[in-house]
Amino acid sequence: MRLTEFWGRLEETFGPAYARSIAADQVLAQLGGRTIDQAIAEGVETLRVWRAVCAAYPDRVPARLR
Repeated sequence: MRLTEFWGRLEETFGPAYARSIAADQVLAQLGGRTIDQAIAEGVETLRVWRAVCAAYPDRVPARLR
């Protein structure tokens, strides 16, 4: 998954402002206790990061974006 697609999905799911807040502040266990921003900066594959978001917010991510 391209980074632009990842951000598009995250923003579609949470809205632009809240998506950036989640990326910067929310630590996800599925990412080894890192935030989305940290995981991406450390080179974690964006598809893996997206799957972590889907696992952490199963009721929030629309089925068509999973």
